[in-house]
Amino acid sequence: MHGPALSGWLLMVLCTATGAYCLLQACAGTGEARRVAHAEALMGFGMAAMAVPAVLFTPPGWAWAAYTVLFGGAALRSVWAARRGGHHLHHLIGSLAMVYMALAMAPGAGAEGSPHAGHGTGTPGTGLPLLTGALLLYYALYVLGAAGRLIPVAAGAGAGLVAGGGHTRPERPELALACRVTMGLAMLAMLAGL
Repeated sequence: MHGPALSGWLLMVLCTATGAYCLLQACAGTGEARRVAHAEALMGFGMAAMAVPAVLFTPPGWAWAAYTVLFGGAALRSVWAARRGGHHLHHLIGSLAMVYMALAMAPGAGAEGSPHAGHGTGTPGTGLPLLTGALLLYYALYVLGAAGRLIPVAAGAGAGLVAGGGHTRPERPELALACRVTMGLAMLAMLAGL
């Protein structure tokens, strides 16, 4: 990803932390919740890898093809899983957005005359403006909707308890929602930098 190194570091740290939390949720969850948490962990870690500042590590040219294959596979899995629930449609859009960004940031994606062509840094203007705009609009609406669900409706509406492994643990659905807001904001930042 191009842009200031500080924003890359922040995106990398936020996405890594979000991916780690989702992975912990996948270990604790069962069934559909586990599949959703796995998909979100993959998205978090993938976004963290794409956001690594170029001053720290410049990925080899084949990495962009690997991202494309990985998230293309995740998109196919999301198509199959979408028949079970609407949140998988969001995962499908996210996976396809990651494929799009990997293709736009790949070496040679810039214009031939561009001094940055072939660097694999996602030079500004390498994406399709209409598609980038549509994805920006989708993620802006998604973040606003998810953030709105974080606002408590009634006083005292808090965490319930979930039984598991011989003990009860607090259920914190707002943390999962906060992770989704974080990943949505990170996707907005990455798309805006495209």
